[in-house]
Amino acid sequence: MAALPASVLVLGELPGLLGTAAAAAPPTGSATRYTIVPFLNSDDGTVNVYQSDDATDFRLLKASAYTPPSNRIRDASVFKHTNGYYYLTYTTHTWQDTSTTIGFARSSDRANWTFLYDYTVPLTNLSRAWAPEWFVDSDGSVNVIVSCSTTNDEWIFTPYLLKATNSALTTWSSPVALSGIGSNHIDTYIVRIGSTYHAFTKNETTKYIEYATATSLTGPYTISRTGDWAGWGSYREGPALVQLDNGGWRIFFDGYGDGSYYSSDSYDTFATWSAPAKLPVISGTARHFTVVKETVSGGVTLPTGVTRSFRSANYSTRYWQEQSSLLNLPVVTSSSTTSEKQAATFTVVAGLADANAFSFRDASGNYLRHYGFRGRFDPNDGTSTFAKDATFTARTGTTSGSIRFESYNYPGYYLRHYNYQLRVDPTDGTDQFRQDSSFVPVGAWG
Repeated sequence: MAALPASVLVLGELPGLLGTAAAAAPPTGSATRYTIVPFLNSDDGTVNVYQSDDATDFRLLKASAYTPPSNRIRDASVFKHTNGYYYLTYTTHTWQDTSTTIGFARSSDRANWTFLYDYTVPLTNLSRAWAPEWFVDSDGSVNVIVSCSTTNDEWIFTPYLLKATNSALTTWSSPVALSGIGSNHIDTYIVRIGSTYHAFTKNETTKYIEYATATSLTGPYTISRTGDWAGWGSYREGPALVQLDNGGWRIFFDGYGDGSYYSSDSYDTFATWSAPAKLPVISGTARHFTVVKETVSGGVTLPTGVTRSFRSANYSTRYWQEQSSLLNLPVVTSSSTTSEKQAATFTVVAGLADANAFSFRDASGNYLRHYGFRGRFDPNDGTSTFAKDATFTARTGTTSGSIRFESYNYPGYYLRHYNYQLRVDPTDGTDQFRQDSSFVPVGAWG
């Protein structure tokens, strides 16, 4: 066990992962916030900080937020400790160089970072220590999973576990290899569900991300999925997972072979995955990150049991209106007919699939849902599919008082107007899309 000088000690409680939101939409007045701290495709000497409310559309919080005092910063992993600080651990050298240390830094606000120390991983004949990843276990213990190679074969990596032996994260246990994953695996990322540890790790020979499970953090792990088992393709690395508001799990990975960054979702405990989708805004810029998810104040407040009309944020004379069971965005004014005003009036209710989210009823009791990605009104058939199709998570809009409504079962898809029709489409990260998907709840027309 190696110790560091008292000058870098941080007082804190027992280690743990603060800010990990439960699998539910944020309660009224609160918001979900995802933070990533990637290094740049063009520069491995610094990291940017981005944040998102939907784990899809990441916006720049601060450019070049942290540059270490020496060496490089690659593969930065971030988590929030019980003492309120955010911590980074990272690879300290570029890939060509011998690298026996991993770096540590911390921040109180995610934007401004302070270097803590470089830690020499105590492995005999160590050549490279790469891609350290935080893992906080259910007992609150803080761990780092680091990929290490030795001088006898400097390109064959094995995952090792380092466990923090104090709450200041300044002393660490001796490295322990993760049994069962074995050599020639890198970028190992672990999540725990119940009593099972789920590991996602890149096979350096095949260039595919593999999947393994164990009942102990150190293993033995059984690798049960190899090759292109999830449909993500090859030359993928740096997997990182986070649980979404609707309970699904999202994996992010660096598609270094084509210069893009991807996400993919699972709703059956990692058995099957959605087709990988390129992340807007950061794809091609960001490299290898992990995610901190938090529930923070300042989110949307939208009372339920109240009738409202919804005005477009960027077309101030146009409102949601039901026309032949479809939701459109025509002009509605004081001169509109009574029936037109009534068709532009809806009751806001608690979400059918999540009470913290929202559903919308028309005057006849039918619910707004997406069908073929078109907004339409249908009677509730009582199925879970209908409930999810008719539930929308509220996210803050682009203008004061405006709201964006994210599909509950298609995360990253938003109710937006296109040719004055309301659709559920995937965000493309542009300001135009954000404006087209922002609506202001106002007093009911009808």
